[in-house]
Amino acid sequence: MDRTRRRVTKTLLLGAAAAPIAGVSLVGCGKGDDGSGGASDAVPGPLPSPKSAPSPPVVYRARRDGILPPAGGPADPAMLEDALGAAIAGAAGEATAVDGFRRLFGPRDVVGIKINALAGKAMSARPEVVGRITRWLQEAGVAARNIVILERDERELARAGFPPNRSGDGVRVIGTDGDFEWRWRDWGPRSSRFPRVFVNDVTALINVGVLKDGGLAGVALGMKDWYGVIHNPQRCHDDGCNPFIAHLAAFPLIRDRLRLTIIDGLTAQCHSGPMYGPRWTWPWEGLLVSTDPVALDAVGWKVIEDRRKEVGLPSLTAEGRAPKWIAEAARIGLGEADLARITIEEA
Repeated sequence: MDRTRRRVTKTLLLGAAAAPIAGVSLVGCGKGDDGSGGASDAVPGPLPSPKSAPSPPVVYRARRDGILPPAGGPADPAMLEDALGAAIAGAAGEATAVDGFRRLFGPRDVVGIKINALAGKAMSARPEVVGRITRWLQEAGVAARNIVILERDERELARAGFPPNRSGDGVRVIGTDGDFEWRWRDWGPRSSRFPRVFVNDVTALINVGVLKDGGLAGVALGMKDWYGVIHNPQRCHDDGCNPFIAHLAAFPLIRDRLRLTIIDGLTAQCHSGPMYGPRWTWPWEGLLVSTDPVALDAVGWKVIEDRRKEVGLPSLTAEGRAPKWIAEAARIGLGEADLARITIEEA
């Protein structure tokens, strides 16, 4: 099927069994885990809808047959530029990715790009995907030095193809590596310390996740990436990470600065995550982009469930690993989890 120029609006309906589940130029968690109770920044009750999120929410899906070479390696540059650019432009409501970034970010912003590099090069955000994002941001007026690629560990960044860079005028690539502020911030079910660069430098965020199984969390797509910006994620895995993922994503340091979420699904993984499990990977050859982080994770969950059924695996619900935190994120007003109310548009 030729998807390269097709843009058709669709509404994806769930069956009853799945009701409301709701190139980088790399130059340049009990509350109060310290016993203090933490300083309160949490917002109780329902949150306001993100200003940039349309209603009903739209998730842009950009797939290109043949975007990955049969022998492996980087994605086809022209096809990636076409797919990712169309999805970003659509999500931002503009004609091009550069116009979209110009709408979402100002020249004074320091844009933090939180990537997922946990599983090594084979199952992390791809450098060629992040590279195009950084290039378009610069074309939109954001200086290279004001773009910060972030992950929790410099070794993980290097293994995923992102050589760390903390200085110079180029794009910064920073592993927080324990460089957290001393202050404990209360985000509801837990209190945590956040990286200094995340708190003090960054003014706006892009989240670049991966389309994959998430172990205890069920899926590890967009919202779970924020475990990489707190010092105590190991305290946030009880009950399938519910309600922790949802409430962390709703914390003002994240919610108020997040402008866009992008899921790299060129290679996807339906089981044995969040680390690389080659037996369960497949070339989905696509990307998901939205300003609604909840809708995006709900759509990604459906993609993973469909693949699990295709290869004879039980559903995540049957395994006791349904990502209940997606519905919780909707309950507190972070976005839409009901796939019957989410529009999917092909880019």
